[in-house]
Amino acid sequence: MKLLIVIIQNKDAGKLQSQFVKNNIQQTKLSTTGGFLRSGNTTFMIGIKEERVQEVLDLIKKVSRKREQYMTPPVNLDGGVSDASYPVKIEVGGSIVMEMPMDNLYHF
Repeated sequence: MKLLIVIIQNKDAGKLQSQFVKNNIQQTKLSTTGGFLRSGNTTFMIGIKEERVQEVLDLIKKVSRKREQYMTPPVNLDGGVSDASYPVKIEVGGSIVMEMPMDNLYHF
């Protein structure tokens, strides 16, 4: 058994959850917030047999998308204007998957 922790951008979470349901992959969905942009993410916790891990990873790759977005860095407190005060283009999205061994999974 494996425990997969999947962090995905909110924009892709609904589509991914639909794919999980369609493929009979049970998951727990948590609303989370990213630390860098403080934007909304969704975290799925999935207990799955080892032979189905690649199937789950393929679904995640199919659904998750990287996007470009503009971010305005915080303004300097010294009152000066720097290049850092203008919006910069960054890449967001995609997904992060953590795979861990799991001894047992119980359903009550």
